[in-house]
Amino acid sequence: MFRKVRSIVANMPQDLSVSVSSLEKIRQCTITGTEITSLLKQYGILPKLMQELLIDDAIAAIALTAEEILKTCQQFYQQHQLSSEADVQVWLAERGISRDQLEGIITRDARLQRFKQSTWGPKLESYFLQRKAKLDRVIYSLIRVKELGTAQELYFRIQEGEQSLSELAREHSQGVEAETGGLLGPVELGVPHPAIAKMLVASQPGQLLPPTRLGEWIIILRLEKLLPAQLDEPTQQRLLNELFENWLQTELIQVRT
Repeated sequence: MFRKVRSIVANMPQDLSVSVSSLEKIRQCTITGTEITSLLKQYGILPKLMQELLIDDAIAAIALTAEEILKTCQQFYQQHQLSSEADVQVWLAERGISRDQLEGIITRDARLQRFKQSTWGPKLESYFLQRKAKLDRVIYSLIRVKELGTAQELYFRIQEGEQSLSELAREHSQGVEAETGGLLGPVELGVPHPAIAKMLVASQPGQLLPPTRLGEWIIILRLEKLLPAQLDEPTQQRLLNELFENWLQTELIQVRT
């Protein structure tokens, strides 16, 4: 697959000898294939072009049924408010696209989604289990101060029921959590500092953890609620996209070498 893309990119200076009228009006001269390639690199567009070529190559064999094509086209026309053939022709003219190219453009996302599903759909459950530890969400409370003595005093006040963690967080915590009474989340376990995530995973809801040094801070932590990740439809789509992006980046590296 990537040999084809590498060949296209490598031969662009020799194969492209084009005069693009819009560019020529700006530059007031003929734009050669070599100059187009140089401009693509200069403006950081070449990697995107390589990526799109890889995707086109990957989905070339993916076909939709006539019914699926019709449904996709209807959705496209509705989304772009193209209610007549005249509207379609104006849309095509504005983008310099032919009618023959239109169906491929309209169905591209649907074919890409089918490629993702057929390639990685069977692997989703095992991948989900690999990722679950960081996909689980937590709601937790945090107080952070810089003095150990202050942290210990606050910890004992909470333990003894003299004041609530929320009240003390508002009064003493030195981070943004002070504005929410120390309450943070729900966030995925991959979001907090790894040390905090590790402490939360090992905790029980409602368990107040003693002052712990974390860099320049002394923190007091309490897990409020654990929200286990589910392999629902949004999560499936997210994981499919992750696997696809991993594949795409690997393919791009191979193209460049």
